[in-house]
Amino acid sequence: MSLTSGQIADVVNGRLVGREDVKIAGVAPLESAGSGDLSFLASTRHLSEFRSCVAGAVLIAEEYADVEDGPAARIIVTDIRLALTRAVSAIYPDRVAVWGISPRARVGRGAHWNGRVAIGSGATLGRGVKLGRDCIVKRNAVVDDGAVLGDECVVGEHAVVGPGAELGNRVVVRPGARVGGVGFAYAASPDGHMALKHVGRCIVEDDVEVGANTTIDRGSIGDTLVGAGTKIDNLVQIAHNVRIGKRCVIMAQVGLAGSTVIEENVMLAGQAGLAGHLTVGKGARVAAQAGVIGDVDAGSTVSGYPARSHRDVLRQAAALRRLTGLAKSLERLVEADG
Repeated sequence: MSLTSGQIADVVNGRLVGREDVKIAGVAPLESAGSGDLSFLASTRHLSEFRSCVAGAVLIAEEYADVEDGPAARIIVTDIRLALTRAVSAIYPDRVAVWGISPRARVGRGAHWNGRVAIGSGATLGRGVKLGRDCIVKRNAVVDDGAVLGDECVVGEHAVVGPGAELGNRVVVRPGARVGGVGFAYAASPDGHMALKHVGRCIVEDDVEVGANTTIDRGSIGDTLVGAGTKIDNLVQIAHNVRIGKRCVIMAQVGLAGSTVIEENVMLAGQAGLAGHLTVGKGARVAAQAGVIGDVDAGSTVSGYPARSHRDVLRQAAALRRLTGLAKSLERLVEADG
């Protein structure tokens, strides 16, 4: 969609300096932007690219508003990331769904929906499925028996929403994800490992996004819960009976063992692993590849294995480097005496 620089300034709540009639139809980095593109300057590291940039307009953080040279049309903003997110959404709007049910879709007995829906080719709705208004189930996706979706949900290609899953409004399940599958739980018996039948629900509240190829298990006896506004990256494993609070951010390849509790506004960075039956307090941060085997205090930042205060980890790393230097000095003294 083509917008003027003035319209973009309105969209991002920015202050326009320069021409308001520049036509913008794309977004590009400073070094490759053309005269019809919007670009952005968020750091002094990119000043040289900015000065030679020929973009039609540039989003600029408030602290760099007086930088010399560069494109004449500037949109001054206080939060460059938020402004860029809004601008990209406006310039590249989502494609309008093709409403209706493909003749190649399969709809089980008792499935029903409110208002319009878009069910793609090869998609399957199981028996007793309930869909809210404006739901989209894309090609070859499965919404299994008894699953419930709120309004404006999107289930991506080849994704599966399992039986016992209950999705709120505006939930997005990316391609290949599995929501409400059976968890990993066995009891030892003389005949081998006996699987525990999972009868709990998988509750995903409003405005949650589930990344591609992520798996969220349904509860074994109780429920698995993902709180409203939480964003989950690709390739994340969330085991049975995990409870995740509102507005959390969980990055790629994180693994959460069963019955772990993640409170509100927690950030789990890539490849962090959390043992079961522990609690991560509100607003805590778990660094990439951390191994969490005990509770994490609210508001704290932990890293390493076993995960502990990030400040302590940095101190220990610095001490180890100093110790290495001392060992080398000692070796040289021994060699000199020899």
